Amino acid sequence: MDPANTSSMRNLSIFAALLFCVLAANLHAQNQIVWTPANSENIPLEPASLHAGRVYSPAVGGGDMHVQIDSRYPVTVAMAWADEWNAAMRPGAAAHFSFLCVKEHVTSTIYECHLPSERPMIITFRDERRPERPVLSTVGAILGPGARQFISPNDLHIQYYRCVEPEFHWRRILNEKYQITPAPKVYSLMTPDHDGQELSVKVKSPIPLTVALLPSHLADQVYDKTVTLTDALDQTGCKERGVQSMSFNCTFNVANGTQTLLILPDIDFRGNKKATVEANTVECVEHCELLSPPANP
Repeated sequence: MDPANTSSMRNLSIFAALLFCVLAANLHAQNQIVWTPANSENIPLEPASLHAGRVYSPAVGGGDMHVQIDSRYPVTVAMAWADEWNAAMRPGAAAHFSFLCVKEHVTSTIYECHLPSERPMIITFRDERRPERPVLSTVGAILGPGARQFISPNDLHIQYYRCVEPEFHWRRILNEKYQITPAPKVYSLMTPDHDGQELSVKVKSPIPLTVALLPSHLADQVYDKTVTLTDALDQTGCKERGVQSMSFNCTFNVANGTQTLLILPDIDFRGNKKATVEANTVECVEHCELLSPPANP
C-alpha cells in the first residue's frame, strides 16, 4: 500500500452506527422495508486516498445496509472487516483487508450490501485518481522544497440511511390456573397480525391433557360436538397430546382468522384438579402498516 495512503488512513476517525436492517433468518423478511435518511458527511478526498466511513454492527445472522454516494471523481466503495481495519491503523502495521461488496468507478449510486454475520464491518471509499508525483517533483525543484501543487479534491458526499420496518415484541396474552373438567377448556386468543406470528404455550397439569391451537370456528364446533376432536386435530399442525409439563411453540396463519386454544383431559379422573396455562405471542408494535398483506388463499 502507498505510504501516503497509509498516512491518510491513520488520521481517520471511525464512527459506530446501527443503520442496517436485520433480515437474515428472520420470519418477517418479506415485510416491506422503508429506508429513511440518517446522517450525512462531505469528504474532500485526495488522489489515491482511502476514507473510512461508518461501522456497521449487525446482530446474529447479519443485516442489510443502504447508502447514497455522490462524488466528483470516481471512487471505489467496499466493505472491510472493522477488526482488520483497526489492526492496520497501528503504527508500522501492514494493511491486509478482505473486502466485500466491491463497487468500482462510482460517481453517483445507491450502494447496498448484505453483511453476512454479526462481525462488525466498515464502509470504505478510495479515490481512484493517481497522484501526479513527477509533476510534484518538478514543481518542488523550481519553487523550493515547501512547494505543493494544488490538486482539485474529490468532493465525496455520503448519505447514510436507516431502515424502518415492523417492530415486534413478545406479549403475554394468557396466564391462568383453572379447574379441569371433562369438557374442553377454550381460550379465544387473538387474530394474528402477520403470517408466521409465533405463539409460545406453557402447560402444567397433574393429569395428561390434549392442547391444540385451532381456528375459533373449528374450536366452537368441537365444543358444540358438531365436529369430533379427532377431525378437528387433523386440521391443525399445532397440537400436543399427553401434556403434563411442557412448553411448545406454534405459528399463526392469518387466513385462519381468530385463533382459539383448546385444552381437554386425555383420561377420566376424579376429584378437584387444576392446571396452569400460559401463552405468549410476538405482536407487531411499531410500523405495522408495513406488514406484508396475507397471501390470497
